[in-house]
Amino acid sequence: MPTASPAAAVTRESTHGLAAQGLAPNGKLQWNLVAPELIQAAIRKGEGELADMGPFVAVTTPHTGRSPKDKFVVVEPSSEQDVEWGPVNQKITEAHFETLLTDVRAYLNAQDELFIQDLYCGADPKFRLSCRYVTPNAWHASFVRNMFIRPELAELTSFAPNFSILHAPEFQADPARHGTRTSTAIVLNLATRTIVIAGTRYAGELKKSMFTVMNYLLPKQGVLSMHCSANIGPTGDTALFFGLSGTGKTTLSADPERGLIGDDEHGWSDEGVFNFEGGCYAKVINLSPEQEPEIYATTQMFGTILENCELDPITRTVKFASQTITENTRASYPLHYIGNHVPSGRGGHPKNVVFLTADAFGVLPPIAKLSREQAMYYFLSGYTAKVAGTERGVTEPQATFSACFGAVFLVWHPTKYAEMLGALLDRHPDAKVWLINTGWSGGAYGVGARMKIGYTRAMVRAALNGSLADAAVKTDAVFGLAVPQQIAGVPAEVLDARGTWQDGAAYDTQARKLAEMFRENIKKFGAAVSDKILAAGPKG
Repeated sequence: MPTASPAAAVTRESTHGLAAQGLAPNGKLQWNLVAPELIQAAIRKGEGELADMGPFVAVTTPHTGRSPKDKFVVVEPSSEQDVEWGPVNQKITEAHFETLLTDVRAYLNAQDELFIQDLYCGADPKFRLSCRYVTPNAWHASFVRNMFIRPELAELTSFAPNFSILHAPEFQADPARHGTRTSTAIVLNLATRTIVIAGTRYAGELKKSMFTVMNYLLPKQGVLSMHCSANIGPTGDTALFFGLSGTGKTTLSADPERGLIGDDEHGWSDEGVFNFEGGCYAKVINLSPEQEPEIYATTQMFGTILENCELDPITRTVKFASQTITENTRASYPLHYIGNHVPSGRGGHPKNVVFLTADAFGVLPPIAKLSREQAMYYFLSGYTAKVAGTERGVTEPQATFSACFGAVFLVWHPTKYAEMLGALLDRHPDAKVWLINTGWSGGAYGVGARMKIGYTRAMVRAALNGSLADAAVKTDAVFGLAVPQQIAGVPAEVLDARGTWQDGAAYDTQARKLAEMFRENIKKFGAAVSDKILAAGPKG
């Protein structure tokens, strides 16, 4: 199989070699290969297979999702007072980290082949990081090349990384030796700007660990880091979409009528919004060309990476409905695979901010306009709900509260991010904030039905185009939210959450139950939440 010529390889190798990463590899170094070369190498190495139409398919079992209980932050003087220590940011000593780092370096040095990708994190040059990924797997190198911002060829020879990610997916950590919980470890050292990822092939760790870094560094520079998607309308109006996995964040931001800035991670600075990434990482379970044509099209393209998708053994077409490997099937693709992407990855100050929740209790209104205090309350709450059957032992809807719609990626205390959002909303009072329920209507999961995507799109469209500015609203009796009474393309009865239930008393019981969950959850923030914000919560 032909390989890149030595001359071509040299032009992509940085003069800042691997010494800064503490590496002196014995094997072949593959610097900044492009997608065709990486996929060729991945096939040669037996790392996966090609599906119909060309995407590369990798299986990451036994890890088919992130391992949040195996994520650690090094305790060191420069950041110790900043970090919100606990189950999200678990402590590991500098000594344990140095031992793990030494062993991972030795492991990487002994590999026959290493793939290096020099990439940017952050579309705004003022705030971006220059990141170097080192991995023994070609497909993981292709993944990060999809997900982050690719420098111009002329920039590579002088590329000087200011953050290093050492990836050793087959290396097994030793809890006794390395201070980890299991053989899996995702460890951040904010002082040395180094991340070590070991014992897991799940590619999401490569992406989300850098998001955690940005969540630490950007607030120090006065920039709000956000777990959200963003797009921009034909008149230049930027919109943000916050939401946990499964709420529709990626789906709703991929709107053919609007330009896609990014699907997952953004910063909001004094100049506007900017994407952290150069690609998208979409859930593809039950994906169809009818419901999500833009995302589906990317899964028919060479260069896309599909994670844990089952293939038909005869046709090699993807079985998108299959959960044989996991429900968390994923597609990684460069942003430009979405035809209406925004090449700069940047937009102005948001005109609309949308909080998405998939309420499996079926009681939240399908859309509501929030006051500033309500926006702060629901941002801190970060609510969605798991449905029965998605996890072992889940037999009825379970409320999930993830502060700022991304608690597992935060480093500072959640109230720091909430205060920054509040300050931005104060400086940009024209920004409207909306709560949209993409979950269940007419009853809880198992009784009601999931809100039709066509209705949700119509609600989002109406919120963003300004047609709801003067719409008549009705205040929800339990949650105190202002619910529009008429939206083009949405039956009026759908807008009345209680009215969609056959048994109004059953709705009342379920609504009061969820309201109490909200009140219990907000207590964990204590005195950091003002009385005004507390008063903006559910009433029932």
